[in-house]
Amino acid sequence: MRIPRVYTFQPLEVGSTVALEPPVSRYLMQSLRKTEGAQVEIFNGNGAQYFANIISSSKSAVTIRIESEDQVSRESPLSIHIGLAISKGDRMDYGIRKIIELGGNQITPLITQRCEVRLSKERSEKRLKHWRGIVISACEQCGRNRIPEVNEPVALDQWLASVDAQAKLIFQPGGNINLADRPRPESVALLVGPEGGFDDQEVVQAEQAGFDRVALGPRILRTETAPLAAISVLQYLWGDFDQAIVGVNETAD
Repeated sequence: MRIPRVYTFQPLEVGSTVALEPPVSRYLMQSLRKTEGAQVEIFNGNGAQYFANIISSSKSAVTIRIESEDQVSRESPLSIHIGLAISKGDRMDYGIRKIIELGGNQITPLITQRCEVRLSKERSEKRLKHWRGIVISACEQCGRNRIPEVNEPVALDQWLASVDAQAKLIFQPGGNINLADRPRPESVALLVGPEGGFDDQEVVQAEQAGFDRVALGPRILRTETAPLAAISVLQYLWGDFDQAIVGVNETAD
């Protein structure tokens, strides 16, 4: 049976005991029905993962003892910062979760001309907290031991003026850049539009800020599909997907 993997905000050290937060405790005891003596994998974003045993428990309070540490890294060598136009509800949540699974390092929600979502300050703060929770959940699932950042939402022109990366790309119909011909960068800024796409002036602004226009094939992709296809391409060309595919081919042979 798979060992449950959970996140904590607390410091972790081999030999120490940790009283887990109530939501994590309830998940282990009520959802997974774990009992004393059960093993747990736990991480706090410092780059390591730890293995622990439950030493005491109740419905909403679990204490564990850290037994061992593993300094495994599952981060891509390619740093990817996504400027992601805010979309409605589940679409945004889905996009953020999959970006993290595919190896994105940083996400900045963007306010663009054709965004259908307008956030007040209070709602923006709530959504940011919600999105950061999705990132943690995705890291629990995919095994990442560092927590990618979700920045506060900003206007597109503000992000274009501040983002820094060796390669800057906007995936937009009509792009004619061949990524396979470009030298491998260490960092990429990737700009992804809303449901209605960017307006012409926004595309011009992005190009003036150093973004190259790249097409993702002949079909129009939905806003939640585009970043996943784009990151997969980037990870294959410049990240760590090529290693996985080579490994599969070698195994098949």
